[in-house]
Amino acid sequence: MLENDMQAAVPSSTWQTRLAALGPGIMMASAAIGGSHIVSSAQAGALFGWQLAGLILLTNLLKYPFFRFGPQYTMESGQSLVEGYARKGRGYLWVFFILCAVSSVISTAGVGLLSAVILNSMLPAGFALSGPVMASVMMLVVWVLLVAGHYKALDGITKLIVIGLTVATVAATFIAASKGSNMVPGFVEPSPWNLATLPFLVALVGWMPAPIEISAINSMWIKAKQKISPANYADTIFDFNVGYVTSAVLAIFFVAMGALVQYGNGEKLEPASAAYISQLVQMYGSTIGEWSKPVIAFIAFMCMFGTTITVVDGYARASGEALRLLRGDPELKTRDISLWITGISVIGLAIILLMQNQLAGLLKFAMTSAFVTAPIFAWLNLSLVSGERHLSGTLRALAYAGLAFLVGFTLLFLANLLGLLG
Repeated sequence: MLENDMQAAVPSSTWQTRLAALGPGIMMASAAIGGSHIVSSAQAGALFGWQLAGLILLTNLLKYPFFRFGPQYTMESGQSLVEGYARKGRGYLWVFFILCAVSSVISTAGVGLLSAVILNSMLPAGFALSGPVMASVMMLVVWVLLVAGHYKALDGITKLIVIGLTVATVAATFIAASKGSNMVPGFVEPSPWNLATLPFLVALVGWMPAPIEISAINSMWIKAKQKISPANYADTIFDFNVGYVTSAVLAIFFVAMGALVQYGNGEKLEPASAAYISQLVQMYGSTIGEWSKPVIAFIAFMCMFGTTITVVDGYARASGEALRLLRGDPELKTRDISLWITGISVIGLAIILLMQNQLAGLLKFAMTSAFVTAPIFAWLNLSLVSGERHLSGTLRALAYAGLAFLVGFTLLFLANLLGLLG
């Protein structure tokens, strides 16, 4: 399908067509607003106040081109980024397929387990299930929603999740701000700018706003959306920008949630992700009232449930498309997507059941692996788009700056890991 085919009979851009185009960008936001927000961003605020807000905004800015290349390439060429990798050569496609397949089950296990833990904590004592049972129920619900409803169900569910999540997060943050700081007298503010904090910074940056391979997934969601409700280039980029900016802004709100309630309050921060979320809920209850506990728990669950749904569907589409191209099949069928959804759900659940007591380690590993592979995906996207599409000078310069940032940060992390920095 060529660009002219995709744009056939698509009306000019109006506010009505922009709103109708919303979908893939909102799904990307739902995938992004997960562990990077409710865990890493909130902990950044709880540990260091507002000191890391600039790094979070800078990371979103420097990663922007690599995510934007997804909708741009798809709308200009009529192909997904995965098809673009195939055009560059089978070697590029194999790299993407292997990294995507591995990331799919690791990410699904991490976000699925955290979703189950949060949901269990929300239920009354008599209704709570064991960890394995709740995780199995969670993955079954995700599987049914995706296999039964496919793209239309995903589109509708994620819009509701992101709207509810945004309203609840903003409201809770402003109420907490109205209560003032909880910092105890004499508190000495720690600095995040040292090698001891580097692993935390790597995890924060790795999933901020999301792993870069989500850009390829977003391009496939756009192709799916075009088959149902065609949109023009401007409206598609508008949809992407709405989702991306929403994710970035909410990251700062989550920093505020940690900074306003936990920073400098004299209580030791729980390092484990599930224990930390429980602590955050309790802190809000004691600070702004017991009524806020269900709200914060709802925010946490919506973060992780939305991420779980979009991660399973997105990685299934991207992995299935890569395998289709490697095999030379004519098209990716709905049946193939369902098989990948099933496989990712089953393997993800198996990892959950095996590592249910190592949730914090699993999430940290997923975030760190996303960070280390980010330069590879960033370079793939940049080399593809810059070789085939026209890029503005600003976007090209921002992309090169982003690639330098990711490569430099990764080298610093690896050097510290190998003990080369003393």
